[in-house]
Amino acid sequence: MSNQSILITGGTGFLGSALAFKLLHAGKHVVVFGRSSDKIVRTFGDQVQAVSQISDLPDAGSFQAIVNLAGAGIFDQRWNDKRKQVLRSSRIQLTQQLVDWIAGSEQKPDVLLNGSAIGIYGEHGDEVLTEQSTQVVDFSQQLCADWEATALQAEALGVRVCLIRTGLVLGQDGGLLKRMLLPFRMGLGGRLGNGRQWMSWIHLQDWLALAQLMLENSTMQGAYNASAPAPVTNAEFSAALAAALNRPMLLPLPEIVLKPLLGEMSALILGSQRVLPKRLIDQGFEFQFPQLDLALQNLLN
Repeated sequence: MSNQSILITGGTGFLGSALAFKLLHAGKHVVVFGRSSDKIVRTFGDQVQAVSQISDLPDAGSFQAIVNLAGAGIFDQRWNDKRKQVLRSSRIQLTQQLVDWIAGSEQKPDVLLNGSAIGIYGEHGDEVLTEQSTQVVDFSQQLCADWEATALQAEALGVRVCLIRTGLVLGQDGGLLKRMLLPFRMGLGGRLGNGRQWMSWIHLQDWLALAQLMLENSTMQGAYNASAPAPVTNAEFSAALAAALNRPMLLPLPEIVLKPLLGEMSALILGSQRVLPKRLIDQGFEFQFPQLDLALQNLLN
């Protein structure tokens, strides 16, 4: 295995699989770690090496980089105590196992790119948030903070750690847009709650470019907001999506309906994070899709 190899955990997910294909296209050797080898083979055929046990991995120094995106889907099931435990353990326990594996390896990878989310800031209303903003504690915030803290242990082992605080990713084959398209195409879309909550989004292509840059640029370290420089309110997002599809916007879903329907998970939809990618802007990162109408036009045409 060449040290140009990259290990991706969560490599069959929406972001992980897109990144794996991009790295394969760039000529990298990709190893995908996941609970189901069958799913890895179904997704990639023989293009990647599939691994389903950490004990089956070689020395961590065999890899140039580790990309850790594993974690049970946040929106996949209604949250109860058991589900919340799954959301935590699927991220934090696996990350701890990876850090322990790196610690026990003779050689170390250059970089650990670890998943996180803008949920780390908690509920902030209209306040503009950067990487330095204070964090308001709730379940999502604690989940992200503990996940990041676990990954940052690798710094003490001499590994560069980048934390990618991902916003709402817009892509064709998954993520938020895929869930919203059907009702909006039927003319049944509308704002959620009062529509005033901020949505910090990013086009999949920009997210992939950013992840690749983090792997290659040895000066990048710590937390970065992976969101476009022009966040919008939910009402603005809904209107832009309806306009892009040439459909009316008929059915607002009020908070009184969403809360009983989704339970505690409704905080993800009704919560407000107005996030700016300050560190990326300072670094001169150029977004291919800085504005929502450009992103939607690209994805829907």
